[in-house]
Amino acid sequence: MPLPELPLSTPSLLFPAISLLMLAYTNRFLGLAAVVRSLHAAWRANHEPVLLAQIHSLRQRIRLIKLMQTFGVLSIMMCVVCTTLLFFGRQPAGQITFGLSLLLMLASLALSLWEIQLSGKALDLQLSDVRCQDEDTDASP
Repeated sequence: MPLPELPLSTPSLLFPAISLLMLAYTNRFLGLAAVVRSLHAAWRANHEPVLLAQIHSLRQRIRLIKLMQTFGVLSIMMCVVCTTLLFFGRQPAGQITFGLSLLLMLASLALSLWEIQLSGKALDLQLSDVRCQDEDTDASP
């Protein structure tokens, strides 16, 4: 059974979404770059073990963001190819490339979720030596 015809406008809907996603990824990358620079300077000054753990976490997050960006770029490229194929009436090839584009977007979003989880763990690590005032009152008899 053949798939229903894919209109030319459908893959075009992903262009603004992917562009906004790429902007968000770039902003995360730039934010991490600033943190890396400050942590590196702090580590060179006092070699605290907690800083080394944070730097390790940042390296992993930067790798993930680069992969997120790669999959996002590949997704938008597949959208362009899909739109071109649909424009020239190549429905089956257009449908396949659109499916591939969606899978690449899904991979990018999954990596984004993983990076967000690592970001939360990094913040927990940063706050590991801070004791909340509420915990102090809970521990009192």
